[in-house]
Amino acid sequence: MSSAMLREVVSEDHLDALDELRYQLLRISTSGELGDDQRELLKRALEAASILDDFPEYFYIKDRRSRYVYVNAAAAVACGDYVAGGMLGTTIFDHIRLEKAEEIFMVEQQLMSVGTGVVAREEFIEVLDREPIWLLTTKTPLRNEAGEVIGLLGLSRDITERKRQEELRRCHATLLEMIARGQPLPKVLDALTQLVEQQLSDVSASVLLMEEGSDRLRHGSAPSLPDTYVKLIDGVEIGPRMGSCGTAAWRRSRVIVSDIENDPLWHSFADLALVFGFRACWSNPIMAPDGEVLGTVALYARSVREPTELELELMAVATDIAGIAIERARSEERIRHMAHHDALTGLPNRTLFWTQFNRVLLEAKRSGNKVTVAYIDLDNFKHINDRFGHAAGDEVLKVLAARMKTCIRASDLLVRLGGDEFAIVFPNSFQDEPGVVRRLQELRSALSSPVVVENNLIRPGCSMGAAFFPQDGNTPESLLASADRAMYEAKGHGRDCLRMSHPLLADGSGI
Repeated sequence: MSSAMLREVVSEDHLDALDELRYQLLRISTSGELGDDQRELLKRALEAASILDDFPEYFYIKDRRSRYVYVNAAAAVACGDYVAGGMLGTTIFDHIRLEKAEEIFMVEQQLMSVGTGVVAREEFIEVLDREPIWLLTTKTPLRNEAGEVIGLLGLSRDITERKRQEELRRCHATLLEMIARGQPLPKVLDALTQLVEQQLSDVSASVLLMEEGSDRLRHGSAPSLPDTYVKLIDGVEIGPRMGSCGTAAWRRSRVIVSDIENDPLWHSFADLALVFGFRACWSNPIMAPDGEVLGTVALYARSVREPTELELELMAVATDIAGIAIERARSEERIRHMAHHDALTGLPNRTLFWTQFNRVLLEAKRSGNKVTVAYIDLDNFKHINDRFGHAAGDEVLKVLAARMKTCIRASDLLVRLGGDEFAIVFPNSFQDEPGVVRRLQELRSALSSPVVVENNLIRPGCSMGAAFFPQDGNTPESLLASADRAMYEAKGHGRDCLRMSHPLLADGSGI
């Protein structure tokens, strides 16, 4: 190893020790291998380099056959041998997995054959019976006075944490790209929890999502939690003693439970967790910028313990990314909703209505089912606006839209066409005439009930026209036009009544 190369990684005091060590080695080495007497001399020479045991880096010397002649304390500990002398005479094959040992051995033999060093080589080392590590290694040939290569000097630095941070940043960027590209929220959350679990050992990650409009947490992602456990905790309420996640969401702060069996926060759920082998659980609330709780990120451990600094760090990172993903998904959902729904009433708008209406008619044509279309126009709505103000008029529209929602089935289509006009499509509708009349009459009656707005009693009314598939048309446009004409007939007959596009009752009258 050249002096310039060494000076980049060690201090001046350490360089002095290395210079002394090199001098002694060159003086005693006359061949490619060291005999017993030379080993004794080497041992004495290395006493001058005892300062190397203070290095956090791994310093070692190998002979021509890649056998360890010297290792400092850090290298011995890294290989699982707490006595540096215990490694003397061993090779890399005695300390790491075979495939990597073969690769390193070949690199070293090539280095000593050619006489050219290796600088800053990154190596992933799977030490036997220990966690794998990353090393940044520099190796240089060791020569005797005749210039013959008799071994090598090696200096390795543990860069495991640096590599972990690099991988974390790479995965972080990947997740943010997924979010930016609009990947579905479940896919993003699955990738996030898998990232956390890949970075840790014997830990299961989970994301729960706060159900909008309620105080319950719903399943978001939990790739390694048992399906049965996931189903049992899905929908858990938030509260002061509702496990780690329910409590974290309720407190709006991190909750660390190191012993599920004996922690009062888990009193109602401990038996469930213990059945599945969970002994500790740590949870972070996912918070929106406005302070709203969006969900929780949790880590489960199968032993009673506190989280490590690394686990807390990853949980914090996961919480931030999950918050971004959830906020993005909610924003996109709001945008989609606004694009297809009326801002005042929340009902579908014309764009969404025509798409749904076409789908209903296509199914009706295939199945032979009937479809009923009702066109509704509020009576004298301008008078309501003029007398009580437009704010009161808007409130009446919202109340009546809500009433219509309660009067229809989940399969029915309800739309605000604009102003005070609405339409309803009833798929698979009435198979008899009395059924048609009864259903529409109930709807009209609900819309005619008084509405109280700011202590003002407002009595709305509506004119309604109905058309039928296939009698009155076979396209959405023709059916809605037929229902519209019937509605104007109702207006002409004194308002607040129902008219059919063609007679249904024996006398041909409407209602």
